[in-house]
Amino acid sequence: MSITTSFPTELITKYGLAGPRYTSYPTALQFHEGFDTEAYRRHIQNSNDDLIPRPLSLYVHLPFCKELCYYCACNKKVTSNTRRAEIYLAHLDKEIEMQGSLFDRDRQVVQLHFGGGTPTYYDDMQLKHIIEQLSQSFLLSRAASREFSIEIDPRTVNEERIAYLADIGFNRVSMGIQDFDPAVQKAVNRIQDEGKTLALIDAARKFGFNSVSVDLIYGLPLQTAKSFEKTIDSVLTARPNRLSVYNYAHLPHLFRAQRMINSEEVPVAEVRLQLLASTVTKLVDAGYVYIGMDHFALPDDELSIAMEDGSLQRNFQGYSTCSETDLIGMGVSAIGKVGNSFVQNRKDIRDWQSAIDDGELPVWRGLGLSGEDRLRRGVISAIMCQGRVRFAEFERKYRIDFADHFALELELLKPLQDDGLIVLSEQSLEVTPTGLLLLRVIAMKFDEYLIKDMKGKAYSKVI
Repeated sequence: MSITTSFPTELITKYGLAGPRYTSYPTALQFHEGFDTEAYRRHIQNSNDDLIPRPLSLYVHLPFCKELCYYCACNKKVTSNTRRAEIYLAHLDKEIEMQGSLFDRDRQVVQLHFGGGTPTYYDDMQLKHIIEQLSQSFLLSRAASREFSIEIDPRTVNEERIAYLADIGFNRVSMGIQDFDPAVQKAVNRIQDEGKTLALIDAARKFGFNSVSVDLIYGLPLQTAKSFEKTIDSVLTARPNRLSVYNYAHLPHLFRAQRMINSEEVPVAEVRLQLLASTVTKLVDAGYVYIGMDHFALPDDELSIAMEDGSLQRNFQGYSTCSETDLIGMGVSAIGKVGNSFVQNRKDIRDWQSAIDDGELPVWRGLGLSGEDRLRRGVISAIMCQGRVRFAEFERKYRIDFADHFALELELLKPLQDDGLIVLSEQSLEVTPTGLLLLRVIAMKFDEYLIKDMKGKAYSKVI
């Protein structure tokens, strides 16, 4: 997908409403508590019964942090009491064992991700322990093509730790930067040394990590287009394989930590657009491929390749490869996708631990997908991941007449075509270079659950 660098400010202002990020469809708002442990077990068994064993992807949520970043909307626990983290780890051991017992052992784990929180809150031996527990309950791939990643906090990780993470099996690393500007860092309570952070990227490559991903955020307090350009320029000197440049969603009524931010210092919409415009231009000019939403990657990165061959997907960590895997989420609030279902663990640590103490899977809610859900998920995924929908593919797979089945949706898309975001024909929907900036807006037209009045919904702005 080739994104425009001629920034359509008027269109982005027009369509920059709130909407889902479509890390799943249906979205988590449709998850319900009627989907329980027994429903989850049934979907696992159905998946196990497939003639060709589907590979597995594991997500492990480690929620603890030593310091509070004011912008953060993740499910985390800020504490210096390491005993609480140790108790959590003991319960995680039990959940890993319970989850592993449900999946056939011939199903190889080709993807693994430790997220948080701050996974590197745990020390080296504790992280190794988690890997060992996973290897006892699952068949972990040893192939060079495996994708075993971990999120690190550059403020608390040194070169020796990077080497150790490689030794215990990780070959991908993701690190948060957000912004190098000292005033912005102070405003969000994340003081981070620029030189040390960039040195860690070099260290990761030195010790065999074949992918380094960097997270940045635009729209933070006190940011200007000029100051953020300096951060982008600095990051580009290290040439990370991937960059995720997120739009900060200031929702202090939902996230307590954000109440520490001075709302008057948060950039207005005009400045946000300047920040986004300069970022897109700089990254594209530097040779990065626009993957979609807020993701960029080097041309030879797996994300870029997956986008080209049609295997790109979106899940709860954003864009990802290996679309034919079942995702198992472990840890508090973790979300999984098994077969045609989504499942989420209990979001409160005490509730999560209590379920495990009772010998139960800590399932909170989920959703079994209907045939219509699967059809619309496929269409939305095609928009978000390939920037095109070929109608004949869905007609063959789902035995529908696309124009008839989606008559209302195609009518709703006509204003977007008039504004140059898409090109509609009798055979396809093609997203234009301008429309790539507004993928969520296009996908929303196929969201059966989305109601016109979105008041009260916890969606972020699409830009």
